[in-house]
Amino acid sequence: MNVNFFVTCLCDTINADVAKQSVLLLEKLGCRIHFPSDQSCCGMPSINSGYIKDSLPAMKSMIRAFEGNNDPIIVPAGSCGAMLKNYPEYLIDEPSWHERALNVARRVQEMTSFIVDTLGVVDVGAKLSGRAVYHPSCSLLRKMNVIHQPIQLLEHVQGLTLQPIENQQTCCGFGGTFSVKMPEISAAMVSEKVQHIEAVQPDYLIGADISCLMNIGGRLHRQGNPMKVMHIAQVLMSH
Repeated sequence: MNVNFFVTCLCDTINADVAKQSVLLLEKLGCRIHFPSDQSCCGMPSINSGYIKDSLPAMKSMIRAFEGNNDPIIVPAGSCGAMLKNYPEYLIDEPSWHERALNVARRVQEMTSFIVDTLGVVDVGAKLSGRAVYHPSCSLLRKMNVIHQPIQLLEHVQGLTLQPIENQQTCCGFGGTFSVKMPEISAAMVSEKVQHIEAVQPDYLIGADISCLMNIGGRLHRQGNPMKVMHIAQVLMSH
């Protein structure tokens, strides 16, 4: 299957290995990767800060970058995937762009959802020994409605045991610019999340959004916890 890959800003600037492992995983599953070179930020940071009008040029640039074919657009992050799917809403007052946005939005799939729901794969042959906590990001859970797919994939990783935690689906407190505008609330939320994670003493913290992993992992690091933080693509490429 031919697919387009949207690398996301955080993959590009914070953790390029996630993008690399995502591409290798998709190729392992038989996908041919197309990487539109004109792709850039999806506009989510400025949208979340309230700069809707100023974000429109970034949205239109992304639409132009990904409308060269009708293949699926695979995103290794729920937050950025959800943003692309929301483009039609922001371009409703420009009919031609609205139509183009709809064409892009309908092709967007978060990576684990694509693997399970489209490719029909739940066992990618990964091996990783230890106990892990999976953090379901808000964007993945509430905006993309991707709930069971990451868990299905992780349950088939040989040697890995998933540990449930209290309030598993509660937000980690990052929320993009929310963590900057409301630092005290954000800090309290991630502190509570880490408390619940540490209570079950896992070897790994796994998630499908770099932003959440960066937030929770940062708090774990500051508290001196050596727990390994991994994006699900890195886990699924372990052997």
